[in-house]
Amino acid sequence: MFDQFRGLPIHALVLHAAVVFIPLLALGAVVYAVAPRWRSRIGWAALLLAIVAPVCAFVTRESGLKLYQRVIARGTSAAGRRILDSHMHFGTLTMWFTIALGVVTLVMVLATLRRSGNTLPRAADMGLAVIIVVLAAISGYYVFRTGDSGATAVWGTY
Repeated sequence: MFDQFRGLPIHALVLHAAVVFIPLLALGAVVYAVAPRWRSRIGWAALLLAIVAPVCAFVTRESGLKLYQRVIARGTSAAGRRILDSHMHFGTLTMWFTIALGVVTLVMVLATLRRSGNTLPRAADMGLAVIIVVLAAISGYYVFRTGDSGATAVWGTY
């Protein structure tokens, strides 16, 4: 299912969606978390991104696993396999941290949606904001590391 579409690896087609939507989720979630006055304006976008970005991360990882199996089956050097393994590791971490960010963002958006002033009790609001900022930073970092290791795998020499 996640292998190929008309002879092209699905991974090459969907990874760009993850590269766009994961940073957008990180940015939208942070703004939603730290700027309560903006919540009514961006709540719908944060909600949508909290669903779309983790789905993109999952599909990208699953299609990457299929591409990895195909590349390994065709043969690669030991150095090439290390580069691919590193890329797979970063991609897996990206997926899990993006899912976590999406879940926490959904919790915050849904919890504040119908509350007056779009805020929770101060401790809950601050706690969720801190968690979102940390998860957004980690997700952004791993998107970068995954992309960098993927570029090395494609364009580097091994």
